[in-house]
Amino acid sequence: MIRIVPVYRTTLPIEQKRIAQVQEIFRQNFSLVVGYADKIPDMLENPFSYGYSTVLLVSESHLGRVTGFSLLLALPKIRSGLLDFIAVRRDIRGAGTGTMLYDATREYVRQHNLLGIYMEALPDDPAVVQDPAALKENRERLRFYERYGIRPIIGTEYETPIGDSAAPYLLFDGLDRAQPLRRSECRAAVRAILSTKYSHLAKPDYIERVVESIVDDPVRFREPVYFKKEPVLPGPRFADRLDKIFVMVCSDAHQNHVVNDRGYVERPVRVGAIRDMLLETGLFQLLAPKHFADEHILAVHDSEFFNYLKAVCQKLDSQQPVYPYVFPIRRPDRRPKDLAVCAGYYCIDTFTPLDRNAFDAARAAVNVALTAAEQVLQGKTLAYALCRPPGHHAERRVFGGFCYFNNAAIAGHYLSRFGKVAILDIDFHHGNGTQNIFYERSDVLTLSIHGHPNMAYPYFSGFADETGEKEGKGYNVNYPLAENVGAELYIQTLEKALRRVMQFSPVFLIVGLGFDVMKGDPTGSFALRADWMRRVAEKIALLNLPVLVVQEGGYNLRNLKSGAAAFFTGFAETIDRRLKKMVVPLGTINPQDPKRNL
Repeated sequence: MIRIVPVYRTTLPIEQKRIAQVQEIFRQNFSLVVGYADKIPDMLENPFSYGYSTVLLVSESHLGRVTGFSLLLALPKIRSGLLDFIAVRRDIRGAGTGTMLYDATREYVRQHNLLGIYMEALPDDPAVVQDPAALKENRERLRFYERYGIRPIIGTEYETPIGDSAAPYLLFDGLDRAQPLRRSECRAAVRAILSTKYSHLAKPDYIERVVESIVDDPVRFREPVYFKKEPVLPGPRFADRLDKIFVMVCSDAHQNHVVNDRGYVERPVRVGAIRDMLLETGLFQLLAPKHFADEHILAVHDSEFFNYLKAVCQKLDSQQPVYPYVFPIRRPDRRPKDLAVCAGYYCIDTFTPLDRNAFDAARAAVNVALTAAEQVLQGKTLAYALCRPPGHHAERRVFGGFCYFNNAAIAGHYLSRFGKVAILDIDFHHGNGTQNIFYERSDVLTLSIHGHPNMAYPYFSGFADETGEKEGKGYNVNYPLAENVGAELYIQTLEKALRRVMQFSPVFLIVGLGFDVMKGDPTGSFALRADWMRRVAEKIALLNLPVLVVQEGGYNLRNLKSGAAAFFTGFAETIDRRLKKMVVPLGTINPQDPKRNL
């Protein structure tokens, strides 16, 4: 089974491994320009020094072996792409990998609303190419493109060589659009290609000469050479080969955790409302969670607390939830013998019940978060852990606020083995649990924007002067805000938080997402609407980091639907704009520069 995976950066080990294999395949296939392979990592990381964004798509077997690649240069000035190289391993020729890669490239260009794909191919004219082996390879490549109806542009001086070597033909794939390629569009494309890709060779007078030679309107293409009849396009057989860059992980195991008491807003329908809305966007690949060992939970939660929660839930009647009502915190040596009565020893409030299914639901939510974290490690741009129950109020040894295990903290510790992690909590309520777990650590930066604890749950945590202790001093940042805060002030506060994230330079960003910041939520008092959730996502996306989004609160079903759609489409559109318009990622800006515009 072959899949096509986009590679956007060189940060993660999996990305570095894929790029190294791409470089190996490149050197196999393009021996005359092997030095180009060395530039690929820099082209991905520093697009602004080249004048284009580099899109690298790799075909990969289920064992993780890269079998081929497509390297597309996205040229923002002409809203089109230049397919610079496409190649497969020498030992798998004939397996259809090249076709899959080109179909995926076309799919990628369509998804990002680019106008078409330009490409170069060396001549198939024996009068120009005397080497039989090279001539055969050139003919195979042009025959491959002609299967799609793609043929060389004729009647121009593009084939005029700069040096001794033969110049390539220029081809254009309009992605089956009805409109012909106009002269003005082609001229702009040729100028962009020659002035970016060939800036070290092509002098301005040469570029203008070639551009001015394009006189036909619309542009003319060579008559078919290899397919006298209309070719059958292979594309539809390989539809949806390109992996989606967003993945959503959710589980049905939470559905048995139902509390029917009046006023209990943390309901199973929350997951379905978000999931169904997001699947309609077409942005997400939906995954079921894998099972992870308890050791990941015990890395951040006290074992005594974990064992208690498991034991008490197994012994309770599923129809009779137990609410903590006695809090024997002062006398840990004299805890009640009854497990249900002892709940107050491990809980911070009176409205987070225990029932027979609470432990299983919370355990499943951990698997959701860890599966999504694993997807980030596999190179996904964004992985969304649609967790229920939420987790950010669960501290090392206590639960509360509808939270039993801290999903974001467990995922954060898991990712911290591979690099620094920043956890940005944008739920209305302070993430006291996440703060508690990482308060003495410097490898995980925790930030929270929330309602001021003087007026908002959990009331005792989230003050601005709580900045961490010991090694963690300075690595916990709180931004408490007043009731009914407006969207502009919220965005300004978010920008402060993002600047702090930039200064920390994490490898991974975890976002604790709560839609209770939206107007009308029964547990919050902020006034954000869906369009502002979009702006929040746009700001976060500009960091250009691998992102794990972990679902926390939000209890108004209408807000869940509109907020989720706005947040994730805003994130995706920012990535798209960065490709087409060269929007500057925040991660490339000096955080000390006072002139930068977030």
